[in-house]
Formats: sequence, structure tokens, C-alpha cells
Amino acid sequence: MLHWQDVTAQRYASSNRVKRIKKPDITNRDANQAKSAAMRAEIEQQGALYEGKRFESIAQSISARGYLRAVKPYDPPQNVDEQVYKIAKDSGITNPTEPFSGTEQKFAFLSTCSDALGHSVPNSILHDVHTVEDAVVFYQTAIDTRLPLDAISGVELPENLHIQREPIRFHPETDTMFGGKSAFPKSSTVVTGLKYKRKYAGHEAKKSWP
Repeated sequence: MLHWQDVTAQRYASSNRVKRIKKPDITNRDANQAKSAAMRAEIEQQGALYEGKRFESIAQSISARGYLRAVKPYDPPQNVDEQVYKIAKDSGITNPTEPFSGTEQKFAFLSTCSDALGHSVPNSILHDVHTVEDAVVFYQTAIDTRLPLDAISGVELPENLHIQREPIRFHPETDTMFGGKSAFPKSSTVVTGLKYKRKYAGHEAKKSWP
């Protein structure tokens, strides 16, 4: 005859028994490996595309803000891509899409490009130039160091638009149409800066009291 304690012990023992984990069966191993390789190739392709777009955006931003920094203007030649590819071939680089083998090869290649084209890669984007194709994109980008006002002044404007490049300043000795009198008799023409004091004459208006 079983006692209730024996029945309880058997119940707990059966519930606490460790169950063996069944190992999953590996089926179609070749298909899984091919799928993984395709996924890795897609990720690498997307990464390369992102790096290319990122480098192009950096080159365009440098071209647009060139006048803000002490950089030299650069107008790329028509056959700049052929020149860069020729320099790469002479440097022993056969595939323009592959990264440089080392820093020495990269330095020698970019130094030759700088001497041949008279334009160097700035330090701010030097780390983004990984291949010869990146160098081609850089050397195809023109850099305009003119101020936006100077750049737009040479463009053909509509008939109803006119740009006054030089400011019109009142001076009693030169503006004699109304006897040297201004519409603002108590306003002075203040010229600040040593550069513009030699270019524009200032005028101090006489003030009455009170």
C-alpha cells in the first residue's frame, strides 16, 4: 500500500526531471551558406554605395563653401579622369575600385596627383579617399572661391533685376545736386575698417543743439 508521501515524492520527481533538448537537424547546408554569402555581399554593396554618396556630398560641400576658407580655386581639366587613371596605372594600381594596399601606396598616388594637377586633397577628407575612384570624384569637383555676390554678378539677370555691387554713399563734396544737402542731415556716414577707409570717404554730419 502506497503512502501519500510516496505518491507526492514521485510526482515531484517526475516534474523536476530534466528533459533532453533535441538538436535541430541541419538540412540543406549549401543553401544556407549561399544565402548567408548573398546577404553579406548585399551589405557590402550597400556600404560601398553609402560611402560613395557620402564622399560626393563632402566634395560638393567643399565646392560650395570654398570662399569661406583659405583654399585655392580649382577648375578641373576636361580629361582629368584619364589623367588620374594614368597616374594610378603608372603607380601599379590595376583595379581603381579596390582600396589602396597601404598608406605608402596611397601617399605616393595622391602626391603624384597633386603635382600633376596642382590640387591637393585636404586633410578633412583625406580619410574618405579609399580608392582611385574616390580620387577621380574629388578631382572632378570644381572649387569656386568667389563670393556669391561676385559670382552672381557675372550671370545674365532678368530685366527687372539689377545688382548694385558698389554701395552709394553720400558725401557733401561729391553730391552737389542739392547743394551738398542730404535727406538725413543729422546722419553721419561712418566707414569702419582700414581697408574700406581708403576706398570710401566718410562724412560726419553737423549736429545742432538741442
